[in-house]
Amino acid sequence: MALQLDVITPERRLLSEQVDSVTVPGLGGELGILPGHTPLISQLQTGVLSFTRGNETRRLLVSGGFLEVNDDRVSVLADIAEFPEEVDAARARSERDEAERQLGGFTGTPEELAAVQTRLERAAARFQLTAGDTAR
Repeated sequence: MALQLDVITPERRLLSEQVDSVTVPGLGGELGILPGHTPLISQLQTGVLSFTRGNETRRLLVSGGFLEVNDDRVSVLADIAEFPEEVDAARARSERDEAERQLGGFTGTPEELAAVQTRLERAAARFQLTAGDTAR
């Protein structure tokens, strides 16, 4: 038995393939999904989605959007999704450092704070993705 994994952003279909398992950063924490999983819908948290097929594990960044699991189909509708090879590690580190500096002396509105925190989460996840990209 396998899962059909589809990862889609507003710009493109990033992935559509059969996999053995999926781990997704859901709003309440990481969700491990195997064939036969109970149906669910969850909001996505910014983080690293990983999936396994045979002995190979792949990872990608997801941020914003939703996850639906139904009938051995995992549909990830993300605002942003990127494979490690699409991420510039130096730029991710620079963006993370800049967002951390902005948060350190933050004096803006709650909405501006949320935007800076989102940028920090995405940059940190991009950097984590590139630092941990050893399994391809």
